[in-house]
Formats: sequence, C-alpha cells, structure tokens
Amino acid sequence: MNIIFFEDNRNQFLPLVYTKPLAKLRVGVLAIEDKWKKHFEKNNVTTTCSYVAEDYLSKKYPLNAAEENIFINARFFPNERLVDFIINNLIADEAIVFDGSVVASKCTLEQFKNESYYIKDYNESFISIELKSVTDLFSKNDIAIQHDFDLITEGRTSAEISDTNTLIGNNIFIEEGAVVEASVLNSNAGPIYIGKDAEIMEGCLVRGPLAMAENSALKMGAKIYGATTVGKFSKIGGEVNNCVIQDYSNKGHDGFLGNSVIGEWCNLGADTNTSNLKNNYAEVKLWSYEMGRFAKTGLQFCGLIMGDHSKCGINTMFNTGTVVGVSSNIFGSGFPRNFVSSFSWGGASGVTTYKTDKVFEVAEIVMKRRGVDLTEEDKAILTSIFEMTSQYRK
Repeated sequence: MNIIFFEDNRNQFLPLVYTKPLAKLRVGVLAIEDKWKKHFEKNNVTTTCSYVAEDYLSKKYPLNAAEENIFINARFFPNERLVDFIINNLIADEAIVFDGSVVASKCTLEQFKNESYYIKDYNESFISIELKSVTDLFSKNDIAIQHDFDLITEGRTSAEISDTNTLIGNNIFIEEGAVVEASVLNSNAGPIYIGKDAEIMEGCLVRGPLAMAENSALKMGAKIYGATTVGKFSKIGGEVNNCVIQDYSNKGHDGFLGNSVIGEWCNLGADTNTSNLKNNYAEVKLWSYEMGRFAKTGLQFCGLIMGDHSKCGINTMFNTGTVVGVSSNIFGSGFPRNFVSSFSWGGASGVTTYKTDKVFEVAEIVMKRRGVDLTEEDKAILTSIFEMTSQYRK
C-alpha cells in the first residue's frame, strides 16, 4: 500500500515542522507515521511512505505517487476501526472527512490536488486523536502513550527488570537491552514504556505515563511525571512534567521543564527553568505563526515550544508560553522575550542574527557526536528557513 502523508493547518505546528513533515514528529511512544505503519503491519499490509511536503523540504522528504494511493492527514492518529475501514471499505476516488478535514483518501495524485473525490463523512467514534495545534502534542500525550503502549506490547512479554527498583502497578514494559537500577516506577497513573537500550539511572522517580525511545536516558535523580515522552538518544535530568522531547535532544541537568515540546538536536543548559503557569493563573497566550501575533491557547498550563537545533545556556529562564524558533542560541540573565525568532543569538538584553555558517559549524559537531551527518540537504533546508523567517528578525 502506497501511503502519502499530508498536513493541513501546517502553520499551527510551527516551528516544529519548519524542518520536517508533521508525520515525522514523535508523540506518545512513536512518530506519527510509525503509528500508521504499525497498524497496517498488524493487518498484514505492507506499506511504503512518502510526503506532500513544502518545496524546500521535498528533496529530503520526497513524494512518490502511484496509480493508487492512500493519502493520510498526519493530524489524525490511527486506531483499529479507522485502519480496518481504510483497508477494507474505503473505495477508489473516495475521501473520509471528519469535521471538515480530510482524514484519508484513496485516489490518484491528480485527484488529490484537485480535490476531485467523493466525500464520505466519518463517524466521530472512529477518531481517537486529532491534533489541532502544537500544544496538543503535550496536552494529548497521555492518550497517545496509552494507545502506542497497547499497540506495541500486545501479545508480548516485558524483559526482566532489576530487583533494585521499587515498582508500583503492573503497567510497565521494558525492551531488551534497557537498564533500570535503584529507581521508583509508578505505573498506576499511566503506562511506562522503556525502549531498547534505554537507561534509567539510579535514584530516578518516575510516574507514568512515560515513553522512552531507544537509547534514551534519564539521568541520576530525575523526577519525571505527567505524560512525558523522551525521544531516542535524548538525555533528561531534573524535573520534567508533561513534555514531549523529540530525538537527539538533551536536558541533562537540574531545572524544571513543564507542559512543553522540544524539537530535535536541542540542548537546555544546566538549571534551565521554564514557567508553565502565569502568576495570575490566567489563560496562556502563545505566539501564532498563522496569525502573526500572540493568541489564546485555552490552556492554563503551557511552557516552552522550541524548534530544532536551538539551545540555551546555563540558568536560562523561560517565561510562561515561550516559543523559540529553529537554530537559536539563547543565553544571559533575565527572561528572553516570549517569542524568539529562528536564528537568534542572545537573550533578554538583545539578540543578533545567528549566521548560517556558524549554525552549520555547531550542528555538524553536535550531530557527529551521535554518528549523524549534517547533509547538504539539511543545510539547504536550514538556509531556506533562515530566509523565510527573516521577517521576524527585523
């Protein structure tokens, strides 16, 4: 089956989708595209995947259309009923629509572009999770972790866990190669999934839901709770509450991070702290790329949204509802502004432009430490983002 992921309302998920399609984002245990792949595999359906991406992303994330394709909206997560319907009941030239948005369509590329398909309204009970904005990544992460946990662990037996740990509840699954020692794991509030070769160091306090991807780590004495996801090769310390941290990012030391989404290749310096609640308990506003201004989120708790390759120095303080773009470097005393544009260098006392040659130099060093190359395609993507975000640095 030839799956092509697309996204509508893309601006709602910036700055995280500046560098990649929405389907590549990790929410719950798995990336969105991997959730769909896993469900199709469960139904013995082999899939190939590609993307309807922005022009500047299309070389790295190409579109491969066939005579018959299944176009899937990456804002919607799969479930058994939905996938079964797509496999067995969705006919050619037909699109499933929910609340005005196409969820999936079986058609040619030309039909998809022209929206020349028959519309079939979909029963609301078939929709498990719909992402409407970037804050949904953490606010719906508890449901996403539970769904992925059930999908991944069905019919399987967890690896043994060391008896040096204190285990509360029976909702813990550990993959082979994972190491957990002298920690407290409480799965009564939600499942705990520890991926292949991941590590929870001594003295950690964990309350589920928690999802740790392969080769991720919780540093000694970390306190993790409230539906948190840690991406592969990411290292986390300190206190973390209800956060989604993408792959290859580090918050290795003490400090609080709450109700936040951190992109790939980010690093939060020691004792970085993020406010996730206003002093007056008012609704949090967040920078909206779509509106070009701050907009209400409907949330009382909202911390930091940080794009790929951004970093901050030690003792950085982020105010409630802060958005940091791609490839920014933040440092110095005081609170930086609630919206830090991409390719910014500085902090509360002012920022200058972080030039792309310096960005590439740092990225190559950081990525090489994880055995990953910064490719010419990556550089071209970052250069395009630098140009398209120049309006915010004026």
